[in-house]
Amino acid sequence: MKERLAIIVNKLITLISKICRKGGSVIPGYYASKIDRDILNKVKYPQYIIGVTGSSGKGSTTALIAHILEGNGYKVIWNKSGSNLYNAAVTLILNNTSIITKKIKADILLLELDEAYIKTIFNKTKLTHLVVTNITRDQPARNGHPDIIFNKIANAIDNKTHLIINADDPIVSRFKLMHKGKLTTYGVGRYIDDLKKPISNTIDAAYCPNCETKLKYAYYHYGHIGNYKCPKCGFSRNPVDYEAKDINLSRNFMTINKSLVRLNKDVFFATYYTTAAFALANTIGISVEDIQKELNEDVMESKRMKENYLGKRKVEMIESKNENALSYYQTIQYIRQKCGNKTIIMGFDNVSRRYQYNDLSWLYDVDFELLNDKSIDKIFCIGRFRYDVYNRLIHAGIAKDRLILIDDLKSLLKVVKKKSKGTIYTMVCFDMTAIIKKLLLEENHENN
Repeated sequence: MKERLAIIVNKLITLISKICRKGGSVIPGYYASKIDRDILNKVKYPQYIIGVTGSSGKGSTTALIAHILEGNGYKVIWNKSGSNLYNAAVTLILNNTSIITKKIKADILLLELDEAYIKTIFNKTKLTHLVVTNITRDQPARNGHPDIIFNKIANAIDNKTHLIINADDPIVSRFKLMHKGKLTTYGVGRYIDDLKKPISNTIDAAYCPNCETKLKYAYYHYGHIGNYKCPKCGFSRNPVDYEAKDINLSRNFMTINKSLVRLNKDVFFATYYTTAAFALANTIGISVEDIQKELNEDVMESKRMKENYLGKRKVEMIESKNENALSYYQTIQYIRQKCGNKTIIMGFDNVSRRYQYNDLSWLYDVDFELLNDKSIDKIFCIGRFRYDVYNRLIHAGIAKDRLILIDDLKSLLKVVKKKSKGTIYTMVCFDMTAIIKKLLLEENHENN
């Protein structure tokens, strides 16, 4: 009876939240789990329980997996909001669970999962499949070292879980050495912009996890992600079960095991979430032809990158994850590779939505020196930590006359129009993206 009461309370609070136009993705689960802390172990799960985790890219990967699965007729329950901690999982699962039978009303439960909370959510019931995108230096004030995160993921699964892992990440590839269950690998082959030597400071894995010999790389994609091999014991990325090659970002196409697929955005990290989604879908039995149909014909809108306009000027909104240097690095590289004059908007009000440490040391892990590019006209520093961002850019050698501090966010777009030129790129976190979208809507409405 207690578990049914928890389900009812969860559904009721969710309904009230929707009526009041509040988020409602976390609070219902909080109160439901107060009624029955073991509630997630009492519901009846579908055949497939799929998790997606990693330091970055899990939201885009989850969305694309859902797109492919739904396009192939599966009823999928997944966390579209991106809320990925325990209470959010409770809310989502119970809202889709029958009060009478306690059965989840879906063919597949698909969850984007915070790396540190997998075991909390799935204590007794285990994931049937887990996609691991990468493990890098991410939110160090909360997560500590990448090895800590690897161990938390490893301790949350057993050999019944089928792992789909990014073979290009030597930290993630440690699962090859220890996981006794099914394991599928995916990766991205050589690309025209690959590096012989990394230019980034954020190299989180340099030594073999098997024998501790320094790894040798044929090439780096970014950070420690690339094609590596241990010269002593032979530990390496290869073989790769699903490998992306023939990458053409200008035409948004590549091949995966010789099958042509479309990328939904002309950015390099799209190659990873597309290959991961392809691998997972094929692993559970969806044919290559049916996957291609969803990727090539029914193209999903990019989750992290949206386009808007400020008058006639294009605005590319790129969500860069705070406290994750490689997320920022990929955004910077994307902007650098674009043609024409560019204006950048950068900053944040909150370092994290989950804690108040306000550690800013990660700003010095980001390669902001790469913004010393003649095509970048102005950089606008916004948000509560704008002076910290401004000082970091000065430290990176960027001339002061190219930097503009915005003390009143309401004036941002008017100043951008007056004092800059070229395509506008917002390099901000999720919360600030929503604020800028609202400002753009108001500004364009005012001028129409």
